Amino acid sequence: MEKCVLVVDDDAMNLRRTTLILEKHYDVLLAKSGEEALDKLREESIDLVLLDIAMPGMSGIETLRAMKDNEMDVPVIFLTASGYEDDVMTAIRLGAANYLKKPFMPKILLERIAKEFEKK
Repeated sequence: MEKCVLVVDDDAMNLRRTTLILEKHYDVLLAKSGEEALDKLREESIDLVLLDIAMPGMSGIETLRAMKDNEMDVPVIFLTASGYEDDVMTAIRLGAANYLKKPFMPKILLERIAKEFEKK
């Protein structure tokens, strides 16, 4: 069975691009908001979350906090256009496995995901 990756981003173009990169290697689920991501995490068997930090409504940081509060122990790699060190440090402190600045090279994304799956 293939690993399942949940991609969470409010930008449809980012969702499409990331899906194109991942779909040959993993099962891919999409969510357009933190709230939708939490619903999918409750309903599906998900092995890894790729999570945008800056989203309207529930941010990626708030989504990760909610995951921790609900004992959803799924590794998270943040994808962020923000280079703000505070965002990255907060994400790491909350337990994010890694982060990647947008725009990213497909090869780098696949390497980070593979590295995370090697830990299991």
